[in-house]
Amino acid sequence: MTETDLADLYRDYIACLNERDWSGLERFVHENVVYNGRQIGLAGYRAMLEKDVRAIPDLRFAIDLLVSDPPRIASRLRFDCTPKGELLGLPVDGRRISFTENVFYEFREGRIVQVWSVIDKVAVEAQIQGVR
Repeated sequence: MTETDLADLYRDYIACLNERDWSGLERFVHENVVYNGRQIGLAGYRAMLEKDVRAIPDLRFAIDLLVSDPPRIASRLRFDCTPKGELLGLPVDGRRISFTENVFYEFREGRIVQVWSVIDKVAVEAQIQGVR
């Protein structure tokens, strides 16, 4: 798979997430996917995303930066959203916040097999403290 092919596949994956096409995840995510060192499988990955959307109904994944180096993708995702209750253990309580996630993916046979994700919790903390 070329750099362009992999980048296009990733953009299609992000569109799938933004459309909430959970049944379509199997086109992009391997059934034995590992997330941050823990094998959660496709069902666990889907459950995680569905939980995120329940907690953040207006969640939208926006690609800020994308680097394709097959079989890996590095992406900086930007979020501008209104979580209910808590986010990352922080009391957001319906305030609009912006933050980023740096996430790395490894693909095998056109599907994601590994995900490494780091969310900018400090940015969320700073916004909460600034509002109080």
